[in-house]
Amino acid sequence: MLFGEALSFSVQSLRSNPVRSFLTGLGMVIGNASVILVVTISLTSREYVIEQIEAVGSNIVWAQYEVGNQTSVAQADSDYIKRADVDAVRQELSSRIVAATGVMATFDKMLIDGKEQDIAVNGCDEYYQSVRNLMILAGRYLDPSDIQLRQKVALLTEKLAQRLFGGQQAAIGNVIKIHGLQFTVVGTFRERVETFGQSELGKETVLIPSTVLRYFTNVERIDPLYVQVRYPADVVPVTDRVRVILEGRHRAGTRYNVENLRSILSAANNIATILSLMLVMVSAIALVISGIGIMNIMLVTVTERTREIGLRMAVGASRRDILLQFLTEAVLISLAGGIIGIAVGLAVPLSVELFVPTLHLPISVTSVIVAFSVSCLVGLIFGMLPANRASSLNPTEALRYE
Repeated sequence: MLFGEALSFSVQSLRSNPVRSFLTGLGMVIGNASVILVVTISLTSREYVIEQIEAVGSNIVWAQYEVGNQTSVAQADSDYIKRADVDAVRQELSSRIVAATGVMATFDKMLIDGKEQDIAVNGCDEYYQSVRNLMILAGRYLDPSDIQLRQKVALLTEKLAQRLFGGQQAAIGNVIKIHGLQFTVVGTFRERVETFGQSELGKETVLIPSTVLRYFTNVERIDPLYVQVRYPADVVPVTDRVRVILEGRHRAGTRYNVENLRSILSAANNIATILSLMLVMVSAIALVISGIGIMNIMLVTVTERTREIGLRMAVGASRRDILLQFLTEAVLISLAGGIIGIAVGLAVPLSVELFVPTLHLPISVTSVIVAFSVSCLVGLIFGMLPANRASSLNPTEALRYE
């Protein structure tokens, strides 16, 4: 029997029981669609997490004073990162970095809604916005002249501007008191990605020039120092170099915690990969179950068509012909269900993008190829037992079967 004849017989057989054929292939539809959708969801989730991490700041390295072998308060004060250290990093790594900046932090009390509250006051320079990827909501950011001329200007976080003045634009031009001095609000901002208070920026924070904040602190302390690396491949070497620069400028034994986002990004990628594998395995269970369903139905079909099989053998059909026909039927059911499932799996993310143009759902070509290949394998593997049983029937006994 030629393959074309086997395919034709198989199509006729499946069309004679359309409901049964549909329900048998439905498992493959669900299984293949779920594989593609699960991979799409996992890829979208991974991209979202990585984008959120990178949005904190691109190629960021940060450094903080960790511990030293100081024996006095004066020695401890000298171990802190200073603005001179920031300048040294800028000078020595000028060709490898985009910018370096530092944050000085204090607290002050501010009257909000009739109550005094502690508000974080951070001193920074003109590079801080680009390094930390801050969004200016109204007004402007600090410019170099504000830093050099020690201007009494300030920026408020989104929430603080709302509480103090009722809105972002309304806050611009107003005066607030910090450490007894009047500062003019020139802008409002927020983090591009919420760090939930895990950074130096809280929901209610004021930014002023670090050259001004220095007069309000007894000890000059940059915490943390941020460095934005020019090229992603240079992040790790620059991290090591920043540590060497800081330790070389301070007393022996002083240690600094210098980190970057690479380890966090690597961990996020590993978690996403493991999650994707687990979800794909869950989807694979649906494919296996559908394969068992195909095998079960084909075994029932062999029993129902015993006399037909005996008749075909009696008129000259070989065991190989019978094996080929039933195996073709199993593969055809599996393949048809797989193709429909792939179409459904592709249609869902494409439909979402059609109605929400700003949302991008990446589709993995590999998942489509794997789903199609698995459909063929399921038909072959789970169709082999029924096909082999059909081809092993004795023609005489098959003709007498009732």
